[in-house]
Formats: sequence, structure tokens, C-alpha cells
Amino acid sequence: MPELQVLFFDVNETLLNLKEIRTSVAGALKGGDEVVSLWFETLLHYSLVSNATDEYRNFGEIGAAALVMLAKNRDIEMDMQSARNVLEPIRSAPPYPEVPKALEDLKTKGYRLAALTNSSCEGMQIQLSNAGIAHYFERQLSVEDIGIYKPHRHVYRWASRQMDVAPENCLFIAAHGWDVTGAMAAGMQAAFLSRPGQNLYPLVSEPTNVEPDLDQLTSKL
Repeated sequence: MPELQVLFFDVNETLLNLKEIRTSVAGALKGGDEVVSLWFETLLHYSLVSNATDEYRNFGEIGAAALVMLAKNRDIEMDMQSARNVLEPIRSAPPYPEVPKALEDLKTKGYRLAALTNSSCEGMQIQLSNAGIAHYFERQLSVEDIGIYKPHRHVYRWASRQMDVAPENCLFIAAHGWDVTGAMAAGMQAAFLSRPGQNLYPLVSEPTNVEPDLDQLTSKL
């Protein structure tokens, strides 16, 4: 196994608990967990449309547009500004309880840490700052800088170049099966955090590590 030098982290649902945004979306769409999952799936779908058409759109704007689309399907009146307001809680999402100490322990072990997110540069900076964990990361990398969304493998290779390290010397950590799939396709090692409701994609090889949370993963590295 190649030596690990850099640990890349997805942000939303991997480091940050999105309970409040889920509650906000469910309320706006007058539904439960299933409609929140549909919103997130629609958001991801249209981010991949952005990739396929070479027409980059801000991730937050795609999220708002997806919300407007689903509201229309449910005969709920909503415009883009109203949708943005519904999504506002994502900026103040708290970290999962084990995250700050785990990040501290990983830095103590000598790993270089970087965030890699589909969110905008500004959105990521606000989120990590509000969560009190921004200082743990050597770099905060957003796909906004290259106009391609994860899980396109070019994103992960670009990220490794930003850290001046080969992909095989990187471990990408995420709570999304599609995200670790992209990282592995790019040649990175990958770790899946099996947060509640998250599952691996069965049609690809299993990641290097599969753990329930970041504390458990930290103890294995």
C-alpha cells in the first residue's frame, strides 16, 4: 500500500451534520426524509448535467433550482429567492461530535489535511468557519475553481496536484458512495464513513477503509 501523505475530506454529511437543512427542506416541500433524499438526488443529477454540457453553475444555485422544481411538482409556490432562504441553514451546519478531535489527532499523526467539496469557495469557507474546524485544513479546495463537479475523476487528480502529491499517496474520505467511487477512479485510496442512510455502490471495489465515523477511521490510520 503506498504511503499516505494527504487526507482529503468531503464536507457535507462527511464532516458536517445536515440535520437542520434536512428539516428545512422537508418543511418547505411538505414531506419527510424521502423528499429530502429526492431533493439531494436531483441536485446531484443536475450537477452531472452541468459536467456533461460544460455549463458550470454554482452548486448552491443548482440546489435552489432543484428545490423549485420539486416544489412545482408538489403544487407548492416557490421562487429562487425563497429556495435560497430554505437552504440557508447549510451555512451553519455543525460538525459531527467526533470530528474536531479526530482532525486534531490526524494532524498530530503528521497527515496533511485538505477539504474538497462541490460547494462554492465562499460557501465552503463560511461552513468550515462556522463549524469551528477551518484551521485544521492546509487547503480548502472547491470545484468552483475548475468548473467540474465530483465525482468526475479529473477533480480528484486536480486536487492532488494542488497539494503536490501523487493520487496514490492520498486518502479521500467521504460518506457518499458516489464520491469514494470517483476518488478511486482517479487513483486515490478511499475511506467510506457509513453515516446513517449512506451506502456503498455495489458495482465497484470496496474502499481501502470502511468505518462508521471519523473517530473509528482515525484509530486505524
